[in-house]
Amino acid sequence: MDDSSTGSRTTTTPAATGTTRRRMRSGGVALGGMGLLAAALVACGSSNEPDKRCADRVTLEKLNTKECKSGGRGSYYYGGSIASNNRVGGGSFDKSAVTRGGIGGHSSSSGG
Repeated sequence: MDDSSTGSRTTTTPAATGTTRRRMRSGGVALGGMGLLAAALVACGSSNEPDKRCADRVTLEKLNTKECKSGGRGSYYYGGSIASNNRVGGGSFDKSAVTRGGIGGHSSSSGG
């Protein structure tokens, strides 16, 4: 029904007719949300900041992060990786010697 004097319109809702519809969420919406989440995670990992981990300067043993806090025996080691013997390698204790690219980038370093 249209009341042209007030410009309002009366409509019948499903509850008023005794029928209800079930709305199914589209699989495309769920997949689109996953794509946005993946893009956000990639964006977070693409900073120019190199990976860092705590390590002993003499033995190159990877240590707990708390060992790099004030008074600990460790120092931050940038870039590189951790070998199966729990030793760091391929990076440097000098942050400026290590660069990190964005998506698909790689770490490079000079000895440390």
